[in-house]
Amino acid sequence: MLSNTLAGAALTVLKTADPQNKAQKTRRIAASWRDGTIAEIGRALPPVRPARPEKPELRPPKDMPKRRKAGNRENKTALLHALAHIELNAIDLAWDIIARFAPLAEENGGEDGYALPRAFFEDWLKVADDEAKHFLLLSTRLSDWNAAYGDLPAHDGLWDAAEKTAHDFAARLAVVPMVLEARGLDVTPAMIEKMHAQDDGKTAEILEVIYKDEITHVEAGTVWFKHWCAHHGKDEERYFQELVRRYFRGPLKKPFNDPARIEAGMIPDWYYPLS
Repeated sequence: MLSNTLAGAALTVLKTADPQNKAQKTRRIAASWRDGTIAEIGRALPPVRPARPEKPELRPPKDMPKRRKAGNRENKTALLHALAHIELNAIDLAWDIIARFAPLAEENGGEDGYALPRAFFEDWLKVADDEAKHFLLLSTRLSDWNAAYGDLPAHDGLWDAAEKTAHDFAARLAVVPMVLEARGLDVTPAMIEKMHAQDDGKTAEILEVIYKDEITHVEAGTVWFKHWCAHHGKDEERYFQELVRRYFRGPLKKPFNDPARIEAGMIPDWYYPLS
């Protein structure tokens, strides 16, 4: 049974280990919010780490085999498996930001004079729903090749950003949507081109869906980062750079997809100095 609050529902997803069940629960919760079955934000304390299945084997990033270019089915399977792993983590990241920062909701009184309207939580519910959709699309495509999520090892560094920014709302936005998801905007168009070049229109179509949705996710991060900065009197550019240098290891990688980033509300002057 789903919780009658959004934060409570977030907790049920974060505690769900089975990936398919996690994604399907997310889609049901989003539908329940839209039809009014779930109407309150509520409060819930999220776990330090979300529940995970026994497979895939999680390894440190340095111990992962180097992925080859997606030219044959084996290499494409490895690529889609890696993307499915990213999307599964993205589901949990979206739910974590909903639950972890629910105390900032206007209906919960906010904190230190700062409060988030329901629009913030609706934005991140959409992100969670999109990520669940992406995971299920990738899982279906893997099954077309007699493969499944969990068949290959995956790296265990994706949750680091959540742990490092658990105490800092602005840092979470700066690092997760505005750095990690924005990186997807840079690399996905080349993947789409490769799939078309290999006459794999089905995979290309899935990647196009993901790419278009990710622009809106980066935009959500940018909008609410600006909202926080405006309230606290912070210079957006300087504070973004300060937070990324503090919480993100290493420089940002070029080349940047400036048109997509600009569409998402990011300004090149923000991220080029970090490369």
